[in-house]
Amino acid sequence: MPGSIRPAAPSPSRVTANLVHFMPGARTHWHRHPLSQTVFVTEEIGLCQRRGGPVEVIRPGDRVLFEAHEEHWHGAAPNRLMVHLAINEGDDDHAVVHWQESVTDEEYAAAA
Repeated sequence: MPGSIRPAAPSPSRVTANLVHFMPGARTHWHRHPLSQTVFVTEEIGLCQRRGGPVEVIRPGDRVLFEAHEEHWHGAAPNRLMVHLAINEGDDDHAVVHWQESVTDEEYAAAA
C-alpha cells in the first residue's frame, strides 16, 4: 500500500490533504468518495481508472477530479513511482472514503 502524510484542517473544516507516495506497481483498491476527490500529480507517472472507463496515464501537473460516489482507483505505473496530492472533504458523518475490492492483477495488467 502507498504511504501518505495526512494533514487535516482544524474543525469545523472537513477537508483533508494527503500527499501519497506510490512505489512502482502500487495502487489503491477500488473506492469512492461521498463528496468527490481531487488528485494533483506532483512526481513521475501514474495510472487511474473510473469504473467502466478507460485507464488514464497521469503525469506531473495533471489534475484529476473524481465526482462524488464515482468508483475509481489510482496508483503508479508498473515501472515508475508516482506521488500525488489528494484533496477530500468528509460528509456529515465524517466519511471521506468508502473502500471496495482490490484492483486485481489482471485489471492492473490490462491498464499497463
